Amino acid sequence: MKPLIFITGASSGIGQALAARFHESGYRLALTARRTAEIESWAAGRGIGVGDAQVYGADVAQVDSIVAAGRACIESQGVPDVVIANAGISVGIDTEDRGDLDVLAETLAINNVGLAATFHPFVAPMRLRGSGRLVGIGSVAAIRGLPGHGAYCASKAGVVAYCESLRGELRGSGVKVVTLCPGYVDTPLTQGNRYGMPFLLTPAEFADRAFGAIEVGTSYRVIPWQMGVIAKLMRALPNALFDRAVQGRGRKKRRHE
Repeated sequence: MKPLIFITGASSGIGQALAARFHESGYRLALTARRTAEIESWAAGRGIGVGDAQVYGADVAQVDSIVAAGRACIESQGVPDVVIANAGISVGIDTEDRGDLDVLAETLAINNVGLAATFHPFVAPMRLRGSGRLVGIGSVAAIRGLPGHGAYCASKAGVVAYCESLRGELRGSGVKVVTLCPGYVDTPLTQGNRYGMPFLLTPAEFADRAFGAIEVGTSYRVIPWQMGVIAKLMRALPNALFDRAVQGRGRKKRRHE
């Protein structure tokens, strides 16, 4: 039987590109998002039939919703070989604004709790089988906090730390945990950014590079590698120099903007 991949946030952007890349390589698809009609239309447009793809409606911000989608996948299609927790949001915040605290809470609920809830249904059956790959989508924004990006940077730093913890827990089980940190990818999340985006990738370019890392079970990778170099240099800067370098940098749009 063809291998199976479960992807959240599959209705657009990186999630959709990953679905296309894995389908091209012979994987069956289990695709999850709130907007199921968009996924179904995309699959039909590519001639992907029900035997090769099933769609599960779920809200990653609601733990029981995404857990139920995972369990439905196991019941209908079996235990996936790969699970990609891709769903996420990126919204600017200003801590002076009370409303933006709710944006922070929502960001953490989706990007962190939602990621763990995505993995939850699959950990035990993958461990029992002795194989599988759990993939968390982080970001180079995890490396250092950027002005106006507090919610997103904190959540992606949390993704990296959580996946590292889970990797240690599953060591020796045959289940691999892969952390991918994209740089800038041309998706709806980045198209409104008010600052330069060096080494910008198309979703298809990112998906192609991610596919190789996931297939071999790489524990951690920044894509593209050039952003990994920049991230390491940023991390190495003393705080005073880093703070001066990002002063006046364009900020992520807040929700009302």
